[in-house]
Amino acid sequence: MSADSFFHEAVLFMPVLLKGLGMTVLLTLAALATSVVVGLGWALMGASRFAPLRAGSAIVINFIRGIPIIVQLFYVYFVLPELGINLEPFVAGVIGLGLAYSVYQAENFRGGFKSVDRSLVETGQSLGMSDWLIMRRIIFPLGIRVALPSFGNTTVMLLKDSSIASTITIAELTRAGQLLAISTFKNGTVYTLVALLYLIASLPLARTVRVLERRLSQQ
Repeated sequence: MSADSFFHEAVLFMPVLLKGLGMTVLLTLAALATSVVVGLGWALMGASRFAPLRAGSAIVINFIRGIPIIVQLFYVYFVLPELGINLEPFVAGVIGLGLAYSVYQAENFRGGFKSVDRSLVETGQSLGMSDWLIMRRIIFPLGIRVALPSFGNTTVMLLKDSSIASTITIAELTRAGQLLAISTFKNGTVYTLVALLYLIASLPLARTVRVLERRLSQQ
């Protein structure tokens, strides 16, 4: 494959792939928001003084972590309809990926919370602050600074793993590449472009996390 033919084919294929990339970014952001909200819930349960909540959090996290993401997506998309719950592919992808990554977000939050100096918590308690106020004013803002680098890595991993959603017919970047490769037989060009687009999409995420990390460290 010559450079001229590659660039000619790239011009032809790029509109389709860029449309798929847009769906990948949208899917990643929606799943990311879901994973953060649910993961924070698991982390708060794990930090609770109530033993059953801590045990429940640990059981759920280990259970979800032990199941491949693709199986979770298949369960949400193919099994739930048998129970009367029919979801559009995009919604199923958001729920499946968000749930799968919520356990990693929970670990990010847990690590950040545990890094907070215990003396600060004890100071808050001595001032009569409630557990919720201590979490909101002390543990959460300080813990987020420590968790941010891991949070950024998790986000980049989620972006790449969003390609698994192609298995439930979501027209994201990998799916668009598959359909192009099948119809044109230009596997080398198509998958090279797909790889480059994933790389290009991941770089701003990493950059954003570094900027946020610097700003938080200056506060």
